[in-house]
Formats: sequence, C-alpha cells, structure tokens
Amino acid sequence: MLIKNGNIATAFDTFKADILIENGIIKEIGKNIDYAGEVIDATDKFVLPGAIDVHTHFDLDVGIAKATDDFFTGTVAAACGGTTTIIDHIGFGPSGCHLHHQIDKYHSLAKGKAVIDYSFHGVIQHINDDILDELEKIKNEGITSIKFYMTYDYMLSDYDIYKLLEKTKELGMMITFHPENDGVIKYLKEKFRKENKLTPIYHAKSRPEECEAEAINRVLMISSIIGDVPIYVVHLSNSLALEVVKNARENGLNNVFVETCPQYLFLNEDLYNQKDGLKYIMSPPLRNKKNNDLLWEGIINDDIQVIATDHCPFNYNIEKQMGIKDFTKCPNGAPGVETRPMLIFSKGVMENKISINKFVDICSTKPAKLFGMYPKKGTIEVGSDADIIIIDTNSESKITVDNLHENIDYSPYENIKIKGKLLYTISRGEIIVKDNEFLQEKGRGQFVKREIPLL
Repeated sequence: MLIKNGNIATAFDTFKADILIENGIIKEIGKNIDYAGEVIDATDKFVLPGAIDVHTHFDLDVGIAKATDDFFTGTVAAACGGTTTIIDHIGFGPSGCHLHHQIDKYHSLAKGKAVIDYSFHGVIQHINDDILDELEKIKNEGITSIKFYMTYDYMLSDYDIYKLLEKTKELGMMITFHPENDGVIKYLKEKFRKENKLTPIYHAKSRPEECEAEAINRVLMISSIIGDVPIYVVHLSNSLALEVVKNARENGLNNVFVETCPQYLFLNEDLYNQKDGLKYIMSPPLRNKKNNDLLWEGIINDDIQVIATDHCPFNYNIEKQMGIKDFTKCPNGAPGVETRPMLIFSKGVMENKISINKFVDICSTKPAKLFGMYPKKGTIEVGSDADIIIIDTNSESKITVDNLHENIDYSPYENIKIKGKLLYTISRGEIIVKDNEFLQEKGRGQFVKREIPLL
C-alpha cells in the first residue's frame, strides 16, 4: 500500500510525504514514491500514528455487573475511533491467586476476538515472596507494567506498596496505581447512607479531590524513600492531585508520569444533578468545572503525559439502574474508547489548544514509550508497524450513540460537535476501518510483547 501526499505528523515533526507499506511495516517515507499497487490519496489530509489507549477494561467483571464490551466489540469500537493498540487493565481474580491466573484468563478472553493489537497490565491483589518472584516471569513474557489499588477489596497497605515498588524498580517495570484514600471514602459513604443522601451527586462528594491527592502523595513519598521508582498515575482527575505530582518532580522525582482522561477534560460534576446522573458514576468522579481548564493547562505545560480513557461501559438502562435508589449500588465506569482520538483532535488541535505534534505525543508516542512499545508502535518511522490514521480536517460531525460501535446505550459525549473526520484506520498495513465501517475479521489483533519502559 502507498499513502500519497499526506501531511504526516509525528510527536517531533510535521512534513508532506508518501508512505510505502510492505508486509505490515513502513518500508519507505519520501517524496514521489512510485507504486503499482493500492494507493490512498491523502492530499490535504493529516496522516498520523494510530492512537494507543493504555487504559481499557474489556470483559471486566465487577461482581455486581459485567462490562458490556468484550475484546471484540471493544476493539472494533476502538478501531472505528482511530485507536490501533490497547493495553487492558485486567480485573481481579479469586483471593490468593497468582499473577498468571488473571493474565492467562485475559489471554483466553482476547485471543480470537481482538481486532487490533493489544497487551495487558498485570494486577496485584496481595504481596508475598511468590508474587514478587513472579513479577520477573511476567516481565519476561512481555508484560512490563503492573497495577495496584489503594481502595476496593484488594487494596495494598503502605507496607506492601513499599515492597512492591522496591521490586519493580529492581526489574525496571512500570508501576501504575489507582489512587484514592480508602478510609475516608468508606467513612463518607457510610455517613451519606445514614443521612439518606443517596443521589448521584453524593458519589462525587464521597470521593473528594483530597482523597486522590493524598493517595498520590503517599505513594510518591514512599517512592522517594526507595529512590525514584518509575510510576504512572492513572486517571488523574483534578488540579490538586496534579500539584502533588508537580511538587514531587520539583523535589527530585523524575520518573513520575500522569494520565488523564477525556471525561475529566470535558465533563464536570454538575452532571450528577441531572436526571440521568447515574451515567457519570465513575471513580474518580467528575470534578468541579474549573478542573477542566486546569488539566488542559497541565497537558499544554507537559505536566500530564498521556490521555487514555478508562473505558468501562455499563448500560444506563440496565446495569446503571442498580443505583437508582442508592449511588453506592451503581457499577462504576463509563465508555470512551471510540470517542477519545477525535475528541482530543477536535477540541485540542482544531481549537488551537495544542499542536498536532502534542496530539500525537499524548495519544500515541508517549503511551508507546512509557509502556515498552516504541518505536514499533506510536510513531511513523521506517521499520515501525504501519498503524496509521488519516483525518480530513474539512469535515464536521456530531457524536451520537447511534453512530458509535461501543456496545452500550449511551455516550457521555452525546451531541458534542467534532471538527475533523476520521477517514481510515490502518493496522499493520491493513485498512480495518473506512468511513466509520469496520472491514476486517474478528480475531486479527495480535498480543504485543512489551519491553521495559523508555523513560
């Protein structure tokens, strides 16, 4: 395949050229390349690396409900939005299980279903010597990042967090973590139940910004004792938490990386007071509106490195209704794997908040580097996988659930206008989406064996 006359953008450069693809790999980039086979004319179009979403929850079973996207429907939706690689945060297994229990399970869930390339973050439920020894095994199998939680059933104590960070630093692995102060959240939820304050807004009030900021600070202070462990903060939602990270960096922690999500850039806690407020129950919750602009500033100033989604879909008219009388009964999560790239392109690049190169960096290149896939993924270079999206900047559309492929009955971004249209999604040299239609076969996605992070 030859992509001709495109405006190519990487995280570092923008230039006009042709791209020759052979056997799924970018073979040549240059001017006036001759090719007798399939040619895509990309004149006046942006030609970009495929987006990478390093925070999805496909096939997640949370006990009271199961996410409505599996690895087929979820990756089709991702592809139709311009995402060519995902890394899934796997769910908890039975109490006491080893690390491979869930990794093996997720391999079976994804194999034969995923339509784009994929990997997994391991998950820590408890710490002992066997678990610490097993970390090296999963690293050698290409899973070079691990997640722990500071709330929920399998939260880690500070004692165990120290042991885990010490080991991941030794191995060069990336630690990711869900930061919330469990004790305060439990107290506030109990308080609001006693006071019969059970509407969706109390979901946000039970998980205040300080709970997130305190938990991040605690982990970063532990990291400082050990000595600058590679750490990745998932789904950061507010400026107070970001200030904690900035302060840690100013005090010598150079390997702290931050992810935020579209919901924290475009939505705010006023939505919890609407009749359909249950749609927006996720953790951390939506915050007050001022945080939208402050997080954009964090992106512009390089304080935030990655935009991912935390895609975790539950139908509003089915699973979310479990919380109709009590927000604590509502499954946490919202969709977004399909809408992220064009939302950020439209509201970021087309509205001149960020450059096209910054867009590529936060949606493709930096995720690939931090999670051991670069330069195979996340860039347009000779030798890289031909994971490419082509965008027409002269078209406009509107997000509506009727035009999306996510297996869910709503979108949090319904009726938001989008400047720009995704024309093609190309994965390893194959056109998998054209004009919002998925064209390829179920199960074509491949597991990506990742290297240690490129910090």
